[in-house]
Amino acid sequence: MEQKRPDPTYSFEQKPHMLIVEARFYDDINDMLLSGAKAALDRAEATYEVITVPGSLEIPAAIVYAIKSLDYDAARRRYDGYVALGCVLKGDTPHDEIVGHESARGLQEVILRYALAAGNGILTCNTREQALERADPTRKNRGGAAANAALRMLEIKHRFRLSPKRRWVAR
Repeated sequence: MEQKRPDPTYSFEQKPHMLIVEARFYDDINDMLLSGAKAALDRAEATYEVITVPGSLEIPAAIVYAIKSLDYDAARRRYDGYVALGCVLKGDTPHDEIVGHESARGLQEVILRYALAAGNGILTCNTREQALERADPTRKNRGGAAANAALRMLEIKHRFRLSPKRRWVAR
């Protein structure tokens, strides 16, 4: 049985602005993942936006779009970190393995290429019951864990001074 850990606390000079990218394939599971992630970001007083993609494979591309959009709109507010949320359930074919591996690989590639602060909340479960247990904010709360991972990695980025001084310009 997993022990409940106390909610982490963070110290930021400015409130972080985060992007949650959710693959809304299983609405009930994603509602719980999103609820947990939002609660964790609210506790940290972070601001956030949510975008929805068709499936977990599309999450890394959406994050790259957000990063590259700064090339075309320099006044756009930069995201300080990213939270990936989705769910892949075991099926009768190996498709779930491909989606699980490739979404994790793609996310990791983007994180390393762009030195991003990100949390991976893409569940890969054998059964719907496992996914519900992991997504539920009152149980394993993997959405909250992904948001907390992104916030912690953002603290580490700041420690190494990997964040730009000028975050955004109001129009």
